[in-house]
Amino acid sequence: MIATSNKSVSDNCGGGDSTKCIELEHREEVIETTAINSGGLHRRLNNRHIQLTAIGGTIGTGLFVSIGGALARGGPGNLLLCFLAYSCVVSLINNSAAEMVTHMPISGGFIRLAGQWVDDALGFAIGWNFFFYEALLIPFEIVALNVVTSYWVLDIVRPGPLVGFCLGVIICYGLLNIVAVSVFGEAEFWLSGGKVILMFILFAFTFITMVGGNPKNDAYGFRYWKDPGPFVAQAASAEALGQFEGFLSVLVVAVFIIVGPDYISMIAAEAKHPSFYVKTAFKTVYLRFGIFFIGSALAVGVVLPWNNPELRRIFINGEGSSTAAASPYVIAMTNMGITVLPHIVNALLFTSIFSAGNTYTYCSVRCLYGLAVQGHAPAFLKRCTKKGIPIYCFLVTMLFPFLSFLSVNSGSANALNILLSLIAGGGLVNYIVISITFLRYYNACKVQGVNRKNLPYYGYFQPYGAWVSLVLEFLVAIGYGYSAFTPWSVQAFFANYTMQLVAPILYIFWKVVKKPKLKKSTEVDLVWERPAINIYESQAMIEDPPITFWKEMGKITGINRAVRYLCGSSDRS
Repeated sequence: MIATSNKSVSDNCGGGDSTKCIELEHREEVIETTAINSGGLHRRLNNRHIQLTAIGGTIGTGLFVSIGGALARGGPGNLLLCFLAYSCVVSLINNSAAEMVTHMPISGGFIRLAGQWVDDALGFAIGWNFFFYEALLIPFEIVALNVVTSYWVLDIVRPGPLVGFCLGVIICYGLLNIVAVSVFGEAEFWLSGGKVILMFILFAFTFITMVGGNPKNDAYGFRYWKDPGPFVAQAASAEALGQFEGFLSVLVVAVFIIVGPDYISMIAAEAKHPSFYVKTAFKTVYLRFGIFFIGSALAVGVVLPWNNPELRRIFINGEGSSTAAASPYVIAMTNMGITVLPHIVNALLFTSIFSAGNTYTYCSVRCLYGLAVQGHAPAFLKRCTKKGIPIYCFLVTMLFPFLSFLSVNSGSANALNILLSLIAGGGLVNYIVISITFLRYYNACKVQGVNRKNLPYYGYFQPYGAWVSLVLEFLVAIGYGYSAFTPWSVQAFFANYTMQLVAPILYIFWKVVKKPKLKKSTEVDLVWERPAINIYESQAMIEDPPITFWKEMGKITGINRAVRYLCGSSDRS
């Protein structure tokens, strides 16, 4: 929008600086709307909302429940190796996404960037891929939430109560996402905070019990790394090949669990002070990988052996549709004779999974809205309420949670496994496109003489990091669904490769219908909406200056006031 008017504005200004002219032209409108960006969304998310969403918004079922299946199939050694390796790969992707999104924090995030900086057909394909990826995660979390609730109410997994439960969760997600953006941010802030607390409780449980602080006074340490051992070999293969297959089976779970940069890019358009707050959020991703993902992989391998009968009954034999003890932590607590803590952990686990589903609902709505803004979805979807909610996008998205009703016939365990495979494939496609987009953006900066070090975020090790992540993600996308071929399974094939097949089909379809051209490096618009963002940030810097996460936390908890009071009392004395 801004890019297309650059020439005419420059002409009207007598050949002067077009960026300055654009700023003068839009200043009155931007000051009037203040926190409303060019897409109609409101910038109302504070620093604490964004940071906690970045840290905890994507921590859900996978890290507390599905990780147990990875342990059972690959052992603690493969679990740690996979999580460590894939965290490094996604860190490279985060490095690429951070630079692009902080420079251009727009609605639709990396989806619109792909369409504007690479190829409109690529934006169309990845936009719909990400929408389905996010929308499928909503029923996944609802089914998992039902399983967790069965820890207290066993009959909740029966058809009648299950339908009522799913419907109740859908209504809650709807209410939280139909209200103002600030209400969503507030709810997600506290729910994500609960997840962070839960993670540290589980880490403390692991350390205390492994050194002997358990009812059995058993200092088991790293016993399970020795017996039954760190690696699991698939029974039908030779030992070396079987251990590699075990590694690949864990990789599927790692691909599903370890996420982050794509979610931050989706909330950037509604963040206050995006150049500051969003930049900080991207930096916390590295911390989350190191502490939560890699730490969890280590902790789970310590507290439970991979050959635990209950673990294998649930994840290998598929008999986990009627128990919430699928969490390896809860199984370990039960084995040690701990009675109260499992209930506390399960309660926090409930809020954690609920929070993840709430985040996925939000991202699905914003993704569909971004598609509509780009012309990749019907125009009526662009309509927003006075509170900045894309109302029709919201209504379309809320159809997907009803897929959770499929677990009534197929069973929760089977439904979760199919959804997990579909979602993992979609995530791989997302990261491949982010890497491709960055490489095009990097080359455009080089050709157009843009100094990337002057941008809000500068990604180091580029473009090598983007190339490495692109190649590795492509190899994983091809090979991670090997189990569909040994033996051949139609259901497993489409569960593992549907998203990888749909994305190129969508790309070819848009190429044939609209015939868009691949953007040349000289044609890539690196200015685009940045002038309007600069005006907003300049105005917001005066009216509502940015503050750090801890200062904002001190403000809402009253700590700042107490400190000022104590300091004042000390001065008076």
